[in-house]
Amino acid sequence: MNQYRTHTCGALREEHVGQTVKLSGWVDTIRDHGGVTFFDLRDQFGITQIVLHNEEYVKQVSKESVITVSGPVKRRDADTVNPKIETGTVEVHAENVVVQSKAVRALPFEISESKNTREEVRLRHRFLDLRNPAVKANILLRSEVINFLRTKMLEHGFTEFQTPILTSSSPEGARDYLVPSRKHHGKFYALPQAPQIFKQLLMVSGFDRYFQIAPCFRDEDSRADRSPGEFYQLDFEMSFAEQEDVLQIAESVLHSVFKTFSEKEVSPAPFPRISYAQSMLKYGTDKPDLRNPLVIEDLTQFFADVDFAPFKNIPVRGIVAPGAALQSKSFFERMLAFATEIGMKGLGYISVLEDDSLKGPIVKFLSAEKQAALRKNLSLKKSDTLFFIADSPKLVNGLAGQIRAALGEQLGLINKNKFEFCFVVDFPMFGTNEETGAVEFTHNPFSMPQGGLEALNTKNPLEILAWQYDIVCNGVELSSGAVRNHLPEVMVKAFEIAGYTQADIETKFSALFNAFHYGAPPHAGMAPGIDRIVMLLADEENIREVTAFPMNSNAQDLLMDAPCEVTEQQLRDVHIKIRQKH
Repeated sequence: MNQYRTHTCGALREEHVGQTVKLSGWVDTIRDHGGVTFFDLRDQFGITQIVLHNEEYVKQVSKESVITVSGPVKRRDADTVNPKIETGTVEVHAENVVVQSKAVRALPFEISESKNTREEVRLRHRFLDLRNPAVKANILLRSEVINFLRTKMLEHGFTEFQTPILTSSSPEGARDYLVPSRKHHGKFYALPQAPQIFKQLLMVSGFDRYFQIAPCFRDEDSRADRSPGEFYQLDFEMSFAEQEDVLQIAESVLHSVFKTFSEKEVSPAPFPRISYAQSMLKYGTDKPDLRNPLVIEDLTQFFADVDFAPFKNIPVRGIVAPGAALQSKSFFERMLAFATEIGMKGLGYISVLEDDSLKGPIVKFLSAEKQAALRKNLSLKKSDTLFFIADSPKLVNGLAGQIRAALGEQLGLINKNKFEFCFVVDFPMFGTNEETGAVEFTHNPFSMPQGGLEALNTKNPLEILAWQYDIVCNGVELSSGAVRNHLPEVMVKAFEIAGYTQADIETKFSALFNAFHYGAPPHAGMAPGIDRIVMLLADEENIREVTAFPMNSNAQDLLMDAPCEVTEQQLRDVHIKIRQKH
């Protein structure tokens, strides 16, 4: 018999009444009822109430100490049953208590209240924070989700691989984490921002379907949905695949995982395919939250012949908010304050009153015919309010998207009990750098342009679309992906347009460029972010809540005191000298 336990703390039920059992765990709470002491014993699997009659044992027990108790299982009195826990109808009357490890330092917070504690304190004592069942549940959910994803990929005929962690630096968008080499003076490894090149090389090597639960490392600033240092993704790639093949795998796997691990409604497959241009126009973002029913309308042409100076010669967008005309004055004040906060000069609107008349400062600039056309074109009804957004072509869609999101929240239009998926497709291959005006890649430089080499040779680069796609859920980008460029001549031309020479390609991407000269299959893939998937399933707003040992928002591991200084000898071993910061 195991010396520590016969059962876990979540296992006992009424059928165990009369049995002598042994349990081990952490002391969760202690309650002295005068001569009889009750305490809850907690482990990963649950909580069991322990009854102590021996005062000597009571003196040995303190909160968060690890103990082993043995004794008979008894049925609780009817008035002491706890329906909130699975073991709530029984208790163990301890006949023996062994203290395995005593908690001798004062707790920095109550375990059950750790999520309400300052993050700095939580992360410094993360091993205590993780004892909180609510925090622990997120980490266990993450494990179950990863296991489920792995099983699904195997069912779809994918083979699991591991790719190197120490590799070479490449210009993939974010800053690299660099690792100095001891054996090669002045040279560095880089931690992979993604296994991008390796998975493409596996396709060139003749493997048909690759996947990996891949760690990725990027030196980029933190956001609520982005870790500052490392993250994990379900990385997969397919040979002889087109865009639709990848999208079908993604929606099959993601629909299954969200249906399995959430009771919320999940949008059925096939998920909507929305072009980038359409997404920016209708939703004001390339990460649309389709739970929000509001749609942005393009009113530029409508106002082209209206003598209203603020809308002259600039794009105009409109959003119809049902029932908003019935809102209080404070609602409109809040919306105006928000518009000002995001950089708008104001927020014009027209409301449809109960007598079916139109009200708003812009109405007097509209003829009766124009007012009728506006009603008809936008299907305006009583109590609707039409909000206007007008700004430069570069800004107007983004501003309209933010107003759409704010209206959805303020009016309670967003269904919080639903997961709405979509694919955003047809991203532009190239854009212009805002500072220099130079043409540059907008997404993944290894993507295949739509139209191939002919498009690169004959079209305006800013009009070329790429076989690139994102998957979005509730306004959160879960993944990017692409049909890859597998032809050397296409790669050379695409990079030439973005300002790279063939010599640059041969230097920065030598392995991939070389491999493409030996016969490469058409291939495509994507990489849904595991951290974000679990964050949505756990209904958490911050990605750190679903990571066992996260960094803080300043890219520091407070538990392990990383990053930290190292010795002079360690620096010399890798040929590093620290410059003084000026």
